[in-house]
Amino acid sequence: MSRPRILIVGAGFAGYRTARTLSRLTRGRAHITLLNPTDYFLYLPLLPQVAAGVLEPRRVTVSLLDSLPDVRLVLGEADRIDLDDRTLHYTGPEGEGGTLAYDRLVLAAGSVNKLLPIPGVAEHAHGFRGLPEALYLRDHVTRQVELAASSDDLGTCAARCTFVVVGAGYTGTEVAAHGQLFTDAQVRKHPLRQGMRPRWMLLDVAPRVLPEMDERLSATADRVLRQRGVDVRMGTSVKEATHDGVLLTDGEFVETRTLVWCVGVRPDPLVESLGLPMEKGRLLVDPHLRVPGRPELFACGDVAAVPDLENPGSYTSMTAQHAWRHGKVAAENVAASLGLGGARTPYRHRDLGFVVDLGGAKAAANPLGVTLSGVPAGAVTRGYHLAAMPGNRVRVAADWLLDAVLPRQAVQLGLVRSWSVPLDTSSPEVARVPGGPAGQRQEASARSGPGAALAADTDDGGSGARPGRYRPPDEPAKGQPGSGPTQVRPGSGAAVLRSEPETAKGRPAADAPGSGHGELRSESETAKGRPAAGTVAAARSAHEPAKNQPGGEPARNQPGGEPARNQPGGEPARNQPGGEPAKNQPGGEPARNQPGGEPAKNRPGGEPAGNQPGGEPATNQPGPGQPPPAPHPAPGPVKRTDVPDDPDDSTKGDS
Repeated sequence: MSRPRILIVGAGFAGYRTARTLSRLTRGRAHITLLNPTDYFLYLPLLPQVAAGVLEPRRVTVSLLDSLPDVRLVLGEADRIDLDDRTLHYTGPEGEGGTLAYDRLVLAAGSVNKLLPIPGVAEHAHGFRGLPEALYLRDHVTRQVELAASSDDLGTCAARCTFVVVGAGYTGTEVAAHGQLFTDAQVRKHPLRQGMRPRWMLLDVAPRVLPEMDERLSATADRVLRQRGVDVRMGTSVKEATHDGVLLTDGEFVETRTLVWCVGVRPDPLVESLGLPMEKGRLLVDPHLRVPGRPELFACGDVAAVPDLENPGSYTSMTAQHAWRHGKVAAENVAASLGLGGARTPYRHRDLGFVVDLGGAKAAANPLGVTLSGVPAGAVTRGYHLAAMPGNRVRVAADWLLDAVLPRQAVQLGLVRSWSVPLDTSSPEVARVPGGPAGQRQEASARSGPGAALAADTDDGGSGARPGRYRPPDEPAKGQPGSGPTQVRPGSGAAVLRSEPETAKGRPAADAPGSGHGELRSESETAKGRPAAGTVAAARSAHEPAKNQPGGEPARNQPGGEPARNQPGGEPARNQPGGEPAKNQPGGEPARNQPGGEPAKNRPGGEPAGNQPGGEPATNQPGPGQPPPAPHPAPGPVKRTDVPDDPDDSTKGDS
């Protein structure tokens, strides 16, 4: 008799605990497969310490292969689930597709950043749900302080040293608390002009900090933040985000280069594509974490609306504590349904309290209902995290010890750029890369984006600068004449067009990905294959050429510096036979009706045509049907990207 197949989607708190418990219960009597975009489990509560330079990134990750030796790991993102055929279709990290069959399916896909329909937020803010976002924030904050220290303009210095965090929940409070300590330490070594100090702002529409927690914890956190210098503003949020700063709901405009979005989370949109009963974006399950009417389907963690048996009529909140416990109960019930374990058990919980790390020796905690603050709370908080982590305890403790006796290292590694961590993504755990997987995927109606937030999506539950406007990947780099189209191979993702000067010394030129002036995302980079709301056309342009445009060239009259039809830039005019360049176009193209790159009339011997830049001979031009050659980069110094070219151009931003 063949062994049953158990498929788990997601390796967060719920998915990881499910896989680990099932491996112990089944003892090799079942095939257990874990589908996850990364090969690690992320201990999310310590992520603010990574952004503040306290912990190294690998300290908060646990290898799935090492810790789950009896579980098969498949790297990829789920695209579509066929409930009737009991199959799941996914896309791997290099664009390859695959199908996984199952006898039992456990959905533990987790949550993503919650977006609200506030103008400019999706373009100018970053979330805090994954390791790439934490690494980006650490680099970005370090860069802003260093640029401010070298600036002669007081206004620019103040804007760069102002950091706005929206959302005073668990994540936002810790980010602001650790961030203030991090920047103060940098300024002590490299003082700002006129004795200025970095300013962190914490905003929330709620009446108090940590509104979902005990009032005594809230009061402790509020007191520590204010004593540290954080500008705490309750009952206030962002009305509009722009290139120069944010407009608050009280009418004040705050100049800043940093907007950290921590307003909460919403369930992964994957579950909405199933067409099953939902509760505020979460899949309805019974107390045994099984979907009614689907005995083979279980759900746990943030994607599941689990009845709270301790509070009838309500559902368990979206916290790491609940997700961790969900995983254990889900594993036991899956094993019981296959006859590999004991009887089914409903999910019940007991509130053990919360801990909030405020940096240094400060914390707020109420273990087992006992309210603590100061050093005792700090000791309890760190002890709790060490006990809860499934690995790396010694390394984490060593980093804490080193941070207590040595100064922090504040350097820019430049590993994650602004455009790599867009706010409107369903996979914050994966940094976007040029040339990533771009296979055709089925659209789902649910997708994160500025227009995707529902009225019911208002539960609080997690950075940086603005990626700027979107530039289609086929479009030539701004200011590069005759660059022509970029060819995009099917399934390979959108290519990024950058000349040599743009990549010199690792600094992309203005309006290029990574500079803060442009955001690039291929269709595969919208996680789970679901394009963002309002961007279906943009996603399509990453894979198919514009209509009537040969060679996948950008559509005419598109913004971003693309040449329009019959305009200079070397783009063939539409309806020219054989893809011939239009007449009298610069770049050394032959005149119309000159076959095979034949020299223009009265230009003997390959002599450069008159008024042609670069002095290229007409004879060296491509024949009919061939794309124009890529230009050589113009000589000159690499342009700084930390300051926009045109202060009036609101489409550009600093990274």
